[in-house]
Amino acid sequence: MSAPTDALIIGAGPVGLFQAFQLGLQEIACQIVDALPHAGGQCVELYGDKPIYDLPGIPVCSGRELAERLLRQLAPFKVPLHLGQQVMSLAATADGRWRLQTSSGQVFLARAVIIAAGVGAFVPRRVAIDGLSAFEGGQVHYHQTDASRLAGQRVVVLGGEDAALDTALRLAGSGHCASVTLLHRNTKFKAEAALEQALRQAVARGAIALKVGQPVGIETADSGARLAALQIATGDDSSETLAVDALLPRLGLSPKLGPIADWGLAMERKLLSVDPATQATALAGIHAVGDICHYLAKRKLLLCGFHEATLAAFALATYLRPEQRQLLQYTTTSPRLHELLGVAGSSART
Repeated sequence: MSAPTDALIIGAGPVGLFQAFQLGLQEIACQIVDALPHAGGQCVELYGDKPIYDLPGIPVCSGRELAERLLRQLAPFKVPLHLGQQVMSLAATADGRWRLQTSSGQVFLARAVIIAAGVGAFVPRRVAIDGLSAFEGGQVHYHQTDASRLAGQRVVVLGGEDAALDTALRLAGSGHCASVTLLHRNTKFKAEAALEQALRQAVARGAIALKVGQPVGIETADSGARLAALQIATGDDSSETLAVDALLPRLGLSPKLGPIADWGLAMERKLLSVDPATQATALAGIHAVGDICHYLAKRKLLLCGFHEATLAAFALATYLRPEQRQLLQYTTTSPRLHELLGVAGSSART
């Protein structure tokens, strides 16, 4: 079953979300696809709790807060988000549309495509242990998981970088888990000094257990239906088992351009070349915005990505409705934009 739409946005990061908002102002129906299981892209996955200081009018906010704000702003347009799936193929159709298929088998037919994929699809680095993949999504969680879902469980966080330490500290502080163990191959971490200090304090007071070793195998229960323990190789050539109800590997994310590199788009240094006036690629109806695009004097800043999304939306309005004159309207004064945003009749400044 295919889903027709005026435009499909690849990427639900901040620029992709703002792109959808700008398309909404142009009354262009769109949908969004992202490989991550949540909106916010790199800002949430890598910098969820870190401060951002260079957004106009917002002195400081976290990556997660920015994503939440953008989703609230986008809410009036009711844009469908298709998360946890990667766009794998793109092909032109006889009627001038683009056919795209995702890793889950979802098919889209779009008159236009906007690639807002940042530096590529973020794919978590997997744990190479036989049989472990069978428990992904049930007991093995590679992406952020709400602490309440782990209530009463023995949780093992695997890794030694910022994401691992932050996850362990967050879960320990929630009070939901029966126990929280940080498993790392040694006692040296590649993390911010403040995070490492907080972790060592949590270990000292018994809130987090620190286990040094490398997971090499698993043990199961209930005839193989449940992950019961990890087999751990320690530094003295011995091994031991570590009981686990939930495993949260935090080994980093690997951004991969993936299938986009095979779509016949002009590229420079693994970035998509675009016309800076319209963000259009060399293929009609396909535009690129944010960190994935390249043009003379390009700067990889959120502010620039938001500007690119605005240019792309106006350009696509002309491309999709060539017979109509495109008017520049302002959200402060336009009754039509007020109607679209659900603030019709409001005299409030937007």
